[in-house]
Amino acid sequence: MMENCNYDRPEMMVFHMARSGLFGDILHAECGYLHDLREIKFSEVGEGLWRRAHSMVRDGNLYPTHGLGPVANVMDINRGDQFEYLVSMSSPSQGLQEWAMANYPENHLKRRERYVLGDVNTTMIKTVRGRTIYLSHDTNLPRPYSRIHMVQGTKGLFQGYPHRVHIEGLSPGHEWQDWMDLRDKYDHPLWKDLEEQSEGAGHGGMDFIEDYRLVKCLREGKPTDMNVYDAAAMSVITPLSEWSVANRSRPIDVPDFTRGRWAQWPKLEILRA
Repeated sequence: MMENCNYDRPEMMVFHMARSGLFGDILHAECGYLHDLREIKFSEVGEGLWRRAHSMVRDGNLYPTHGLGPVANVMDINRGDQFEYLVSMSSPSQGLQEWAMANYPENHLKRRERYVLGDVNTTMIKTVRGRTIYLSHDTNLPRPYSRIHMVQGTKGLFQGYPHRVHIEGLSPGHEWQDWMDLRDKYDHPLWKDLEEQSEGAGHGGMDFIEDYRLVKCLREGKPTDMNVYDAAAMSVITPLSEWSVANRSRPIDVPDFTRGRWAQWPKLEILRA
């Protein structure tokens, strides 16, 4: 599996800042996929042909990887820490029903559809080292786009959408600081090296850097940034969240797909092109 949001510029800068010790010890993170997809889900082409169907039969976090991938990198998941267990709960489901009623004429088949996916799903993940992750899925209501991307440690935090930081001893007391104030120093070296080449590529350039890293690793015979164990650990959040929602938000363990090897595997490094 590949996850393009791991390579977005703010997320990679936060990874660099964390590796530089700017946040201190990382204790908590918040992330998610918050995107008004109502029009897309009701489209007669593309994702509309399949995406809405999941909302009719499933209730949980159906798309964890966009937000969770970058946070997992910062927290060294599968490389010194691991998801241990989670709990999940969902709000009522109303957004898609109301959109259909407002946009289709009386007696239209789509007005008769019923959905079970909670409009906002909240999942809390505890790691083996005791750290916490708040993970949200919110795609059926009117809202601006966000992946949240909040990373918090003992010395400060980064908060995305809009992007801002607060670092003890560096930022004004009890105030946010624009992330651009620190970008010259903490911009990830890959973005500095590939900024010109990635210009105009998909999703602001992150897709280019994602593909660049994959091809480079394959050509040089090196481990890829994300492996099958990372894919399994993040993808399993979906069925586990569905189980927890269906069972009064009971906690459920996250399987150790690495069979203990996560404790010895090396951390991701700060790389150049």
